[in-house]
Amino acid sequence: MEVSVEMIKELREECGAGIMECRNALLEAKGDRDKATQILKERGLLKAKKKAERVTTQGLVEAYIHIGGHIGAMVEINCETDFVARTGEFRELAHDLAMQVAAIPPQFIAEDEVPKGADIEPEMACLLLQPYIKSPDRTVQDIITETIAKVGENIKVKRFARFEIGE
Repeated sequence: MEVSVEMIKELREECGAGIMECRNALLEAKGDRDKATQILKERGLLKAKKKAERVTTQGLVEAYIHIGGHIGAMVEINCETDFVARTGEFRELAHDLAMQVAAIPPQFIAEDEVPKGADIEPEMACLLLQPYIKSPDRTVQDIITETIAKVGENIKVKRFARFEIGE
C-alpha cells in the first residue's frame, strides 16, 4: 500500500509522533487513519512504561491564577533533562496541570498515596485519576503518558499546592 506524504503529515499533526512512526503506523493500518492513531497510542503507552523507572531530576514549577484572582495553583513537574523542560510540550503540560489543580482540587497525586481505609473517591481525590478538564474522556495520566511519548522522557508530578480565598 502506498502512503502519501499528506496522510503522514495529517497524522503527525494530530498525534505529534515522528514522521517515520506515522508512516509505519499508516502502513501497518493499511491507510486507515483511525487505526494508525490507535497503533501510535499503544506504542506511546509502551514507551511510557519503559521510561517509568527513569530518574527525573529536572523540570519546572508552573503557577496558574484563575480569573478574578481568588483561586490559584502551583505544580512541580519533573523530567529527565533541562532540554525537555524547556520544550513547548512540557511547558503546556505544566500549565494545563496547574489549571487542573485549580479547577478540581485533588488531595493526592496518585492512588498509592491514599491512606488505607480512607473513605474517598480516588477518581476525584487523586490528580492522575481525574478526568482531564480539557478532554473529560481522558484522565490526567493519559495526558502525561501522551507527552512522555512525544518528548521521549519520563515525566512525573512531584507536588502541587492549591490556594483559594476564604478557605
